Amino acid sequence: MKRTCAFLFSSFLIVAIGCSSSDPENEPVPPNPDPESPNNPEPEPEPAATLYLGADLSYVNEMQDCGGVYKNENDQEVDPYEFFTDKGANLVRIRLWHSPEWTNYSNFQDVSKSIARAKNEGLKVLLDFHYSDTWADPSHQTIPKAWKDITDIEILKDSLYNYTYSTLKKLSDASLLPEIVQIGNEINREILQPAENPSDNINWDRNIKLLNTGIKAVKDFSTAENKEVGIMLHIAQPEHALWWFNEANDRGISDFDWIGLSYYPKYSTYGLNRIPEAIQKLKTDFGKRVMIVETAYPHTLENADAANNNLGEAALINGYAATPEGQKNYMVDLVKKTIAGGGEGVVYWEPAWISTNCSTPWGQGSHWDNATFFDANTDKALPAFDFYDTSNY
Repeated sequence: MKRTCAFLFSSFLIVAIGCSSSDPENEPVPPNPDPESPNNPEPEPEPAATLYLGADLSYVNEMQDCGGVYKNENDQEVDPYEFFTDKGANLVRIRLWHSPEWTNYSNFQDVSKSIARAKNEGLKVLLDFHYSDTWADPSHQTIPKAWKDITDIEILKDSLYNYTYSTLKKLSDASLLPEIVQIGNEINREILQPAENPSDNINWDRNIKLLNTGIKAVKDFSTAENKEVGIMLHIAQPEHALWWFNEANDRGISDFDWIGLSYYPKYSTYGLNRIPEAIQKLKTDFGKRVMIVETAYPHTLENADAANNNLGEAALINGYAATPEGQKNYMVDLVKKTIAGGGEGVVYWEPAWISTNCSTPWGQGSHWDNATFFDANTDKALPAFDFYDTSNY
C-alpha cells in the first residue's frame, strides 16, 4: 500500500483512496449482509501447520536513525526486532525499492541491514519487491528510472528477470535469503507503467508476461541454488483479489505459492465477518496459500505531530474503539477470521513507524503514530502486542 512517509514515505492516504476507488476493472461486489459485530462466532477450522504473525518493520532503521526510541511496558528501552520476537512475532516483511533517489532507505543496503536484524532474531522474512523507485500500490505502479526508456517487452523482461535473480543471489551469498518474496506490491493495476500517462486499464498480455518473468526468476534461482523461496502475488483488498486472480488465471499466470492480501476495513467493501468467505474462496478457486500481509487499526484519534494521521475516525468499524484495547481486539479477531477461512497468517503494516523529529514530504513526524504498537507520549508498548500470543487462537 502506498503511504505518506518520512524522508522515506509516500502517501498512504493517496494509496488508500486508490484502493477504494481507482482499482482497474473493479467488478461489482454484493453488499455485505453480515453485521460487523466482533462477537459473531466462527467455525473451528483445522489450524495451519505454521501460523505467521508478523510485522512490516521497513521503517525501523530510519526511525532509529532519527532518534526514535522503543520501550517495553516497564518503560525500559528495547531493540524493536528483539522485542517483536519476544512477544511472539515470527515473520518480518521488508519493502525493497529499485534505486530510490529521494531517500536513503528501502534500497538494497538498507534492506540487507533489516533482513540481517530479522535473521539475527530467528525471524522469517518476506521480501516485498515494489519494482519501482518509490511506492507501488493500486494507484501507482511506476517503472524504475533505470528501465523507463525500455520499449521492447523482451528487453524489459530481461531487466526484470536479472534484477530479481541477482538480488536474491546477493542476499543468499550474504546468508540473508528471504523465505518468501512478493512479485510486486499491491499489483491491482498493471506493473511497470510510465510515470506519465499511466493507464487504469490492464494490458493483460503485457502484465502476465512481466509477472511470469519475475516468478520464473525466483524459480530458476531456487533450482540453481537448491534453496526454496516461496512466491507471493499481492492484491489490495479481498474483493479486488477475487476478480484479479480470476483474470490472471484465465490469462496464464504461472505457478506461484501465495496470495497476499491487504485488508484495511476503511478501504474495503468487505466487513470483518466476510474475511473467512473471501479467503476460503481464494484458496478453493486457485489452490494457493493465503496470508494477510497488510492491515492496521488506530489506538487513538489524537495526532502526535505535524504529520496528519492517515487512519482517522473514518477508519473505525463497528465494535472496535480507537483505543489500545480496541486495536488489540481488532487484531485478535482478524487473526481468528483469517484462520477460520484457512488463511495462514496476518502481518501488521508498520507497527513501529513512530513519531520522530524527522519529516516526510507532507509534515514533520509520522502519519501513522496513532496506529503503531507504541504510545506516542510515553514510547511504551501497547496491548496490541498480545495479538502475537498464539494462546489467543
